Amino acid sequence: MNRTAAGWIASIAALAVSASGAAWAHSGTQGKKAAYDYSTAEEMPFGKAADPHKAKRIIRVEMSDTMRFNPPEITVRRGDTVRFVAKNTGKLMHEMVLGTRKELEEHAEMMKKHPEMEHDEPNMLHVSPGTSGEMGWRFTMAGEFYYGCLVPGHFEAGMIGKVIVR
Repeated sequence: MNRTAAGWIASIAALAVSASGAAWAHSGTQGKKAAYDYSTAEEMPFGKAADPHKAKRIIRVEMSDTMRFNPPEITVRRGDTVRFVAKNTGKLMHEMVLGTRKELEEHAEMMKKHPEMEHDEPNMLHVSPGTSGEMGWRFTMAGEFYYGCLVPGHFEAGMIGKVIVR
């Protein structure tokens, strides 16, 4: 099933509603991605999941308790497959979620209302303090895309970075 941005948000909302008060939390993947079949990766407006071990470029991203990513901006070429290695140097849980600005803003709002919602998608890393996680991504469309930490309060505090795809 090909998910559009609206469908992705609707799916998360439906999951939250169907929980009927059950406690939901971000998955405990701690930056580690479970086995994923990249051949079935869905095309999203900002690209698609790719095997990080087949990437030709590694981009290291640091997440800190200052609510900032370093680097705050990354430039890639359309068609590039990259391996993101995200390191959490802080004492708080952080995330790196790829998406459009609108998707990240909508998801951040949803996380405020349902801070314990569980979800794990190939465009998301949940990284515990002092650890690292990685994900592979192929940028198939030119444009400006973003990565943000959607732990409630972090995105609003400015924990967002930009990916420019030329």
